[in-house]
Amino acid sequence: MVSKKVIRHNLNSAGCFLFLETKSGYVDINKFYKPKGFCPPFYQGYLNLVPDDGNLLIHLEDIMADTVELVNELAPEKLTWAYEKGKWTIKDILVHLSDTERVFIYRALRFSRGDETPLPGFEEKTFAANARADQREIADIIRELSLVRESSIAFIESLNDEAIERKGTANGNPLSVLLLVNVIYGHHKHHLNIIHERYLKE
Repeated sequence: MVSKKVIRHNLNSAGCFLFLETKSGYVDINKFYKPKGFCPPFYQGYLNLVPDDGNLLIHLEDIMADTVELVNELAPEKLTWAYEKGKWTIKDILVHLSDTERVFIYRALRFSRGDETPLPGFEEKTFAANARADQREIADIIRELSLVRESSIAFIESLNDEAIERKGTANGNPLSVLLLVNVIYGHHKHHLNIIHERYLKE
């Protein structure tokens, strides 16, 4: 545990604020470090993007605030533009972040509760094709992602040492709860990097 002052961020007009806040402005935050040892190749690139300082919960909040700030600065037409035919728009990416985080947290929930039933994968392209992201208001998309992140953080905070180390199998890959909750940040960072590199370059 570490005592750390947390500054409140106003995320959006929908009233989604920094989640790790107390009236005093100080909270005790559990440390969640990156897992050591084997990582399935599919997840390694995401894991490489996670800072190994134990402040996973802070990073999950900060990247959410960064995302909201970025989106609020973009013109509406930029949110529905794709850099190549067949590629996702920024709205598609943001909905994909919500969808995927829900899947990762569901897996982590099952494993953390001692359920070792092998879980299936999911087809992200099918999810995206049926999500209707470009028909939704950006404020609604951001509100959803903010609430998903708030729920994820509350779940991660609830995990004790035994639960965080439990393992299971999803899509044929051995995964620990600790890996899954770290990959939430890495996956978000990966897509935020793509937005900067492929959608916002002049």
